Amino acid sequence: MTDLLAEARAEAVRLQHDYIGSEHLFLALLSRNDPTVNTVLGAFDTTAERLRERVEQRSPQGRGAPANAEELSIRSGARKALDLAKLTAGGEPNAQHLLSALLGDGRGVIAASLGDVGVPVAKVREALGITAPQRAPAPERPPKPERPDQEERAATAPRGEPNGRQPKREKAQKQEQSPRPEKAPKPPREERRGRVETPDLAVSLLEQLPTRGPVPERRGAGAGPRIAPVHEPFLTWRKLPLVAIPLSLYFNSTGTFAPWVVFSTACLAVLPLAGYMGEATEHLSSRTGPTLGGLLNATFGNAAELIIAIVALQAGLVDLVKASITGSIIGNLLLILGLSLLAGGFNRPLIKLNRTAVGMSAGMMSLAVAGLVFPSLFHSLHPDAGSILELHLSESVAIVLALTYACSLLFSLKTHKRLFGSEPHPTEGVLWSVPLAIGVLAIATVGVAIESEILVHAVEGLTAGSSWISEAFLGLIVIPIIGNAAEHATAIVVARKGKFDLALQIAMGSSAQVALLIAPILVLVGALMGPSATGSYMNLVFSPMEVVAMGLATILTAIVTLDGESHWFEGVQLLALYAMIAIAMFFV
Repeated sequence: MTDLLAEARAEAVRLQHDYIGSEHLFLALLSRNDPTVNTVLGAFDTTAERLRERVEQRSPQGRGAPANAEELSIRSGARKALDLAKLTAGGEPNAQHLLSALLGDGRGVIAASLGDVGVPVAKVREALGITAPQRAPAPERPPKPERPDQEERAATAPRGEPNGRQPKREKAQKQEQSPRPEKAPKPPREERRGRVETPDLAVSLLEQLPTRGPVPERRGAGAGPRIAPVHEPFLTWRKLPLVAIPLSLYFNSTGTFAPWVVFSTACLAVLPLAGYMGEATEHLSSRTGPTLGGLLNATFGNAAELIIAIVALQAGLVDLVKASITGSIIGNLLLILGLSLLAGGFNRPLIKLNRTAVGMSAGMMSLAVAGLVFPSLFHSLHPDAGSILELHLSESVAIVLALTYACSLLFSLKTHKRLFGSEPHPTEGVLWSVPLAIGVLAIATVGVAIESEILVHAVEGLTAGSSWISEAFLGLIVIPIIGNAAEHATAIVVARKGKFDLALQIAMGSSAQVALLIAPILVLVGALMGPSATGSYMNLVFSPMEVVAMGLATILTAIVTLDGESHWFEGVQLLALYAMIAIAMFFV
């Protein structure tokens, strides 16, 4: 319960609220991806992401959270729900107890949000065993004694006298002859306090909640329900680029097609494969805790781009790899963050950002740029120092950057995770099983490796003797967009939904990951491979154009985001700088 309260506090900080309410407890419950909640939502063909969006839309506008998250006060409704969940569980409550407590009265933001996504609250309350309290019977009142003067007037007054006393007495006698129906007895005190028998939610949902199509019978004692899944159409826009995989294999094997045809089909083939790698990683991280899930995202977040870079190193294209590192950093900082602010800022006068996350990301990017500047500065000051000395300097800097990135994971995922209020990446549809996610990740990784071989081989033929496109432009602009297309699309979609902290986490977090993790890995891999055909090593010595581009991108991004507020025009400014860098690299 302590962890759940910390997660609810993080949700309140993220929404800029100065209190912890029942809606924040419910959002924290959704972020845990609990099977109880998934069973309820799956029965009505909806997802936790849709429900989270509705809860945030119905929540009041944030007025700013205090600097110290511990100062947030818990509102009475949230405190009552926590106490009721503990009382119902008789100890440490689980998700079912807390959900039952939050839906106890059937009203409020949570109930309204469930209704918005098509989940009838009455059915869920019935499945959870929540019964409406009944009133106790009213005690019988003793008859009033009549005064002597009233009896004398009643005895002497004729029937039908205008004073109306005799007819009232007759009316009272008739009411006594027809007694009132007895009311149901009042339930015991324990039930009124919430100590009710809660049936197995899975069994109750199987028997009471409507599903799409027939539900199979239970397969034995203790077996849960099998809710009929909703299958997506076989052919979708997302699956259409998969056709490029056999085409690229055919074009490359024949050797009769132009290099730009092979390069284009290989790029299209990498797009869906990289998307499946990212989706499998998200499903795996949803099955684990937040720490391990964050580590999985950090490990496989840029896996497709890392594979392409390693294949390029094997082919001796060191300059292409360096340009792809630079392109990934400035592409995430300028292109993706700019498109996210532009997509989500049109309908909002002001965009609120988590200043803690922004400050940490800006600091990490400044550190990364410094780490990439020192080897380049050493090369310009000592041009005759030799490649071995520059390699040793790059390896030392790479180790420092990698250790710093490891500390950032410990800081954001473990020791100070409540300061960030970070959200998990949304997983669409039914949650994949662990074997399925691992299988998809393995197949997509092999596919990306094969397509990377084709792509790198096509780059050599495309840039050889070409005067209209350079290797630096392909590495700086084209390849980073291809390798990170799926993650970029996710950032824009969530920004359009108003989840700017998640979009910021994807854009700036991915840039820091490339600079502090991917670049050091490539330096170490290059050292193991040895020198290229030209005798050069993979190091952190970048061209002046690349260093200046990374520095300008970091400075402008920090100016735009460090105040914790932004708008769509600042997104235009980021896109303008990216366009100028792309134009400059095209003419290099």
